[in-house]
Amino acid sequence: MASILVRRPSPRLAEGELTHLERVPVDPELAQRQWEQYVDVYRSQGWDVVEIEPDDSHPDGVFVEDTVVMFGDVAVLTRPGADSRRGEIETTRAALERAGIPFLQIEEPGTLDGGDVLKVDRTVYVGQTLRTNAEGIAQLSALLSPRGWTVVAVPVTKVLHLKSGVTALPDGTVIGYPPLVDDPAVYPRFLAVPEEHGTAVVVLDDDTVLMSSDAPQSAQLFRDRGLTVIETPISEFEKLEGCVTCLSVRVRD
Repeated sequence: MASILVRRPSPRLAEGELTHLERVPVDPELAQRQWEQYVDVYRSQGWDVVEIEPDDSHPDGVFVEDTVVMFGDVAVLTRPGADSRRGEIETTRAALERAGIPFLQIEEPGTLDGGDVLKVDRTVYVGQTLRTNAEGIAQLSALLSPRGWTVVAVPVTKVLHLKSGVTALPDGTVIGYPPLVDDPAVYPRFLAVPEEHGTAVVVLDDDTVLMSSDAPQSAQLFRDRGLTVIETPISEFEKLEGCVTCLSVRVRD
């Protein structure tokens, strides 16, 4: 059975870090309802949902993807680039240990946010951002190269994380909203989407993706390619530079 790690949003969600967006009001109660709807999508698709211990002292803790990335059966525990998020690692580590998932770890002075990591087949694109530094990318490459992965560093200046600007469809086609992508030519196959929030999809299976409900034209574009598209509202997380990928980590099948 496929499984995901999630963490419920903190009541302090509105205090989360912001880099490229102006701060606007966030409704914590609406965020909780949207998060529950998001998680219910996975349950409806037969996924096992594993909740990481809540940590309400960390406003950004709901964005669990930034703390751990899976590479096959092995996890890489990250070292977030924002000082305020370093404390999230301990509860993620505990969740991995409880689940019996072996893990490697990025060490100081390296920094790596999971939102900067996009896997396409055996290629790992890693965003060079304010949150992920050259040392973090070098450490990740050293950990993954012996395991058959190729790490490619990608410049990112227009969005918070690499996956704020691009993700990939089940066939490996990278999708992105051109004004938010530094260099689409980095990717062998690139498909432009017509909306900012159409850039992010979670692959549920070979024919199904989950995405924000705030990008209907992009959803239709994916349906025209033969995909089943499930849309869910995540407006309160999008206000904090989040997207559908940030809120979960697929840990095993």
